[in-house]
Amino acid sequence: MSKRKQFSPEYKKEIVRLVTEQGKKISEVARDISVSHTTVGNWVKQYSEYGEQAFPGKGNLRPEDEELRKLKKELAGLKMENDILKKAMAIFAKPGK
Repeated sequence: MSKRKQFSPEYKKEIVRLVTEQGKKISEVARDISVSHTTVGNWVKQYSEYGEQAFPGKGNLRPEDEELRKLKKELAGLKMENDILKKAMAIFAKPGK
């Protein structure tokens, strides 16, 4: 079982700079650092989309992704509250025996 290599955000940015600023080929850079060309290509794509916020680090999210996660969590809580209130209304709406 092999462990995945982990690279710091700074290292990834430096690799992206080799491709974008120095004009090196993705396959050449990938071969030099012993990763797949797909990995380097993904780094370049992420950096072109998100700039300096592209690689937030292990376990961290970009600010917009963090906000989305919080909103989804809040929505799930509100849906649960709504379901509870609907059930309570159904109980209280039953005619007395």
